Amino acid sequence: MTSEASSSGLQRRRHFFGNRQEQVYWLFLAPVMLALLVFFLLPLLQVFWISFSDPDIGVDNYTRLVSSHAIQKVVLTTLRICLITTAAAVLIGYAIAFTVTLAPPRTRSLLMFAILVPFWMSVLVRAFAWVTLLRNEGVINSFLMSFGVIAAPLTMSNNELGVIIGMTHFMTPYAVLPLLANMDGINPALIAAARGLGAGLTQSFLKVFLPLTKPGIFASLILVFIMTLGFFVTPIILGGGRTVMIAEYITVQMQQTLRWGLAAALATVLLVVVLLLIGALSRSMDMRKILGGS
Repeated sequence: MTSEASSSGLQRRRHFFGNRQEQVYWLFLAPVMLALLVFFLLPLLQVFWISFSDPDIGVDNYTRLVSSHAIQKVVLTTLRICLITTAAAVLIGYAIAFTVTLAPPRTRSLLMFAILVPFWMSVLVRAFAWVTLLRNEGVINSFLMSFGVIAAPLTMSNNELGVIIGMTHFMTPYAVLPLLANMDGINPALIAAARGLGAGLTQSFLKVFLPLTKPGIFASLILVFIMTLGFFVTPIILGGGRTVMIAEYITVQMQQTLRWGLAAALATVLLVVVLLLIGALSRSMDMRKILGGS
């Protein structure tokens, strides 16, 4: 009787605490979960609370987001730049991914190296490099004027054009990754079958290959758009203070005007939008493939 009770108690403890392997798993996972709680979740909750409590408790900060003309202008500017950048980066990324997919192994390795090189460069270095290229006395204007193509320098920096160029350059490698992951999963025999049935190169691409890459295009669009929403350094350097996006506006509200509640409300809305887009991205494509997992 005693042994049965002891066995029953042992089974209950195992059921509650799990087996030894599960205990070790949770033992290693607990510090990570605690760190996420302390350094990630609690600050987010604090930002959320500030958005409702500063300067007074209520929804005034969120009401101001809708009624303020200045905030609406910043939001529209951000959306316009992000949409143009996303479209340009995905178009360029699609051409690059298509070229890499069709390239022989050795050329593919070189192309992949060229795609990955920008990840190793600082965003500051790239932004100031574009300043050198795009400014009125920069390389591009000097080159065009020396050959008589233009009579006066083109205004390509300190405006939205410069910001879009810099952001597109930064985001193109990120656009390539989901597209390449999708294209690698397409069976080449399908294209060969279309060619065998009499379809030309253009028809095979438009009727067979392009529809099969729609999940990759959608994933690339969302991924690039999510990342462009939070751009900070590039718009400041290439925009010259004339092109203000959401991230810079939040910084100004926190550091200069000290409207922490308004900044927190705008950051909260931005976070919710990003989370919704990430949810749509995870439903459209395996995130492990996008990030290079198996």
